[in-house]
Amino acid sequence: ILIHEAIKEEKLRDDLRYYFMSPCEKYRTRRHIPWKMGVQILKIIMITTQLVLFGLNNQLVVSYKEENTMALKNLFLKGYSGTDVDDYSMAVFTQRDVYDSLFYALDQYSQLGQLSVGPISYAEDEEGNLLPLIICKQYYKRGSLEPSDETFDIDAQLETGGNTFFYFYFFYCLYPKNSLVAFFRLVDIQLSFQLKGINLQTVRTRELPDCYSFFVTIAFDNQCHSGMVKIFLDIEAQSSACRDWKISGTAQKNTHYLLVFDAFVILVCLTSAVLCTRSIILAVRLLQRFSRFFLENYNRKVCEDDQNEFLNGWYVLVIVSDLLAIVGSVLKMEIQAKSLTTYDICSIFLGTSTLMVWVGVIRYLGYFQKYNVLILTMKAAFPKVLRFCCCAGMIYLGYTFCGWIVLGPYHEKFEGLSRVAECLFSLLNGDDMFTTFAQLKDKNTLVWLFSRAYLYSFISLFIYMVLSLFIALITDAYETIKSYQKNGFPLTDLQQFVREQKDFPVFEENCRTDVQLRHSVICCRQR
Repeated sequence: ILIHEAIKEEKLRDDLRYYFMSPCEKYRTRRHIPWKMGVQILKIIMITTQLVLFGLNNQLVVSYKEENTMALKNLFLKGYSGTDVDDYSMAVFTQRDVYDSLFYALDQYSQLGQLSVGPISYAEDEEGNLLPLIICKQYYKRGSLEPSDETFDIDAQLETGGNTFFYFYFFYCLYPKNSLVAFFRLVDIQLSFQLKGINLQTVRTRELPDCYSFFVTIAFDNQCHSGMVKIFLDIEAQSSACRDWKISGTAQKNTHYLLVFDAFVILVCLTSAVLCTRSIILAVRLLQRFSRFFLENYNRKVCEDDQNEFLNGWYVLVIVSDLLAIVGSVLKMEIQAKSLTTYDICSIFLGTSTLMVWVGVIRYLGYFQKYNVLILTMKAAFPKVLRFCCCAGMIYLGYTFCGWIVLGPYHEKFEGLSRVAECLFSLLNGDDMFTTFAQLKDKNTLVWLFSRAYLYSFISLFIYMVLSLFIALITDAYETIKSYQKNGFPLTDLQQFVREQKDFPVFEENCRTDVQLRHSVICCRQR
């Protein structure tokens, strides 16, 4: 019985050593070919190639939408300068300019076929009839005012409809100028229409073109009643598969090759996910064996740190990246086959999976002692840094809300909460400091003085104190790891149990050494 227990204990110890070995050590010990590492290398190459191919195609789609937006703004907005002003396209300041801009857009719409140089035309319904242009205006129901006497009588209820909302088939002459209400009652005017276009530039990349529907809205915004009417031109582009097409050349053949490549990527990711899932299952079984042995022989449970040693976070990262890559590849195949047009969703899945795949490469660098310092430092410093960021984040949020409410009306970088957070983050990194100080309007002396105290205190507090403490936490973790590597890491029960036998082989420097194996509580492993 004692011999049987000794053999069982030695078998468990050997299995534990083998589990915490690197692929190099496993091959030297049992001639076990590192299939997972080979699959990961192949997956990195294939997923990166797939991402590059899809990214180039996605850039064509985005550039087509942006250039069409610019073309339509120049086509329908009278006097458009080519660049937007803040969040609106342009502005007019007289009643005549409002009328001229409105009828200019209508006139340009009626001559679209003769003016546009791109493959774009009016939209039609299923029966082949042209879809109308819709003009809608909103205004206060009733009102009168005399600024000179400082008197007004206004009904704040908005009205929309009646003869102010109708369909338009090039008969804009039926919409006379006097049909507009008084400008102090006018809130906004909206022109909306739909156009169709075809993205022919993908033919050059041997891919089938997409058909697009452009939902165009031109808005004349008079909500402020400040004497400036802002003009917006918004476009919502929706792509779809063309109903009838014919193309000669190699576009269709090239599409088939890409579909086969995407299918192979899915197969490789499935193989990787299966191998990593198998490793996790084997690790759980090994943990159960070790826990049972520890309880029977030492009458106590395995500590939490030793239990965490069997839960390899790298495997979870690989499995998540594989699932994202599979979903992204399926979406890409549907897009390639013109069944879907969700380019943005597909790019998010493929981009995130590629990010995780390349982050997973760090696991293999961890087998080398010189590169392993970075991983150990990040692992040791992360809990402290996270707690520190939670405390510093409270101060950061306070400055964000304060800057938005006080400086928002006077500084463009503080107009919204998200913009305030972005501005403060730039200041935290030492970027754009002088511009932030200089752009503040000094018409209000009290706000100007407050802004100086606000900015100086934020920069001094976060750069000289918060950021320095943040760096100090990471430096302290780095020095601790360097000291452990020099003097030895503290051993847990698991490492002491594995260390008991002295005669297992020690490999060369390019593999993990015996010391690294004994201190695997911090080091990263590859089964």
